[in-house]
Amino acid sequence: MAEGGGASPAAAIRVTVMYSPQPRTVHEWAVLLPAGASVLQALEASGMGAASADVDLGSAVVGVWGRKARLEQVLRDGDRVEIYRPLKVDPKIARRERFRSQGSRAAGLFARKRSGAKPGY
Repeated sequence: MAEGGGASPAAAIRVTVMYSPQPRTVHEWAVLLPAGASVLQALEASGMGAASADVDLGSAVVGVWGRKARLEQVLRDGDRVEIYRPLKVDPKIARRERFRSQGSRAAGLFARKRSGAKPGY
């Protein structure tokens, strides 16, 4: 059996970078990186900084597959890097406002009450 004379090429990983600048709009970049690349390297390689000038890559809040991650975190093949935008409204306040506008009869446990059922069922 003959062995190959050269060293094997460095392994590359495929990573997807995703960003949603506004509701119902999602930008997605597929990036090919060398093994051992970090989240920050994926963000820089995606070119999303040019596409979205309002995002500061150095201080962006990011995650991998929905879990918060550091910019130094090492990525694996097939990872999805997500850039999170800040919330405009506190979710608790938004829920309270929805409840107030819908009224207690149309929200929560009382939304679909069966006829003849006990209260809350």
